[in-house]
Amino acid sequence: MSETIAIMPESTTPETRVDTPYQRLGGEEGVRQLVDHFYDLMELEPKYTELRAMHPTTSEHTREKLYLFLSGWLGGPDLYSPKYGHPRLRMRHFPYAIGTKERDDWMECMVQTLNEVVQDPVLRCQLHEAFAGTADWMRNKAESGNMPAGNVVHA
Repeated sequence: MSETIAIMPESTTPETRVDTPYQRLGGEEGVRQLVDHFYDLMELEPKYTELRAMHPTTSEHTREKLYLFLSGWLGGPDLYSPKYGHPRLRMRHFPYAIGTKERDDWMECMVQTLNEVVQDPVLRCQLHEAFAGTADWMRNKAESGNMPAGNVVHA
């Protein structure tokens, strides 16, 4: 999976990108708002209790890591790799059993976040599609015929 969101032209560099999702979200402030809203929903909305239980007890470190990752993934500065190395998203999520339900719960929280935070409907749709593809790729729990090709199963 590409390190930057799929809606970014592959031939551009961070210095030449002028209309990145990162910029369209409002740069650092917009990405932080997206991340904070996502984790706030997870912590406050009862329907996300199971999703929240999969995360560390406090969310400060997790929020920061997601912010650092999304900054680069959305076409902004690469803040994650210098601090933590290559994202290796699937590898880093192997300790967590992620199946269809977990993917859907995560996406429901993210879609609610996108709907409540992202004003631009085109960007909101693009982000939804990009997050959905990534969330599906993160599944690693065997389920009757629902595994994406090439997934390693850790139950």
